[in-house]
Amino acid sequence: MEQIELHATKRVVLGKKVRLIRRKGITPVHLFGHNIESLSLQCDTAVLKKVMAQAGQTKIINLQIDRSKKQHTVMVRETQKNALSGELLHVDLYQVIATEKIKAQVPIILTGEAPALRSKDNLLEHELMALAVECLPAQIPDRIQVDISTLVEDNSSIRVKDIKLGEGVTLLIEPERIVVKIGKRYAERVEVVAAEEAAAVTPEGEEGEAPAAEEKGKEGKAEKETKPPRAEKPAKA
Repeated sequence: MEQIELHATKRVVLGKKVRLIRRKGITPVHLFGHNIESLSLQCDTAVLKKVMAQAGQTKIINLQIDRSKKQHTVMVRETQKNALSGELLHVDLYQVIATEKIKAQVPIILTGEAPALRSKDNLLEHELMALAVECLPAQIPDRIQVDISTLVEDNSSIRVKDIKLGEGVTLLIEPERIVVKIGKRYAERVEVVAAEEAAAVTPEGEEGEAPAAEEKGKEGKAEKETKPPRAEKPAKA
């Protein structure tokens, strides 16, 4: 099994002051889990990013703190990033026990080609991007591959119950949930056309009809224009 190593040091800078260490290329890290008190740590940002890219959220990391010879078996539990810049702000590491089952989210990777997509009216709808599983830390799969070459007919689908996993790995999701299916493109066009037709209908009703208030206004104006002029009074001498 691939060994992923990470070195961290204890962190004394806490709270809002952590922005100072981020500027120096250091990321705050929090360690928690079985048989350990929560620890505030810090790691070199460049090294940490490389380890996270390698481990994802499914692989075990051997964490060494300061100069201690003891290593902690951990996994990445949660990461925080700046929504605008993408800067790595904080990482939570979870200590696991090799003999105790844990829960994890495993990404789904689609493979193959779906024959049903040869029709221009069809499209692929990927509804589940990851599956929740439970197993021993060393048994967590890196990814779950789903072969879509079985999608031959219109409206065909692959459900959670159709996915086969390794021994000891339990799925924690409803078996009938759809992972991926074949949908229809023309349905989108029908909705767009219907929306355009609805927008084209005038508030007065059918084309050519004028609102009652407008007709009334026109009639009133006509009556006013046909009213005989008032007779002028003779000027006083």
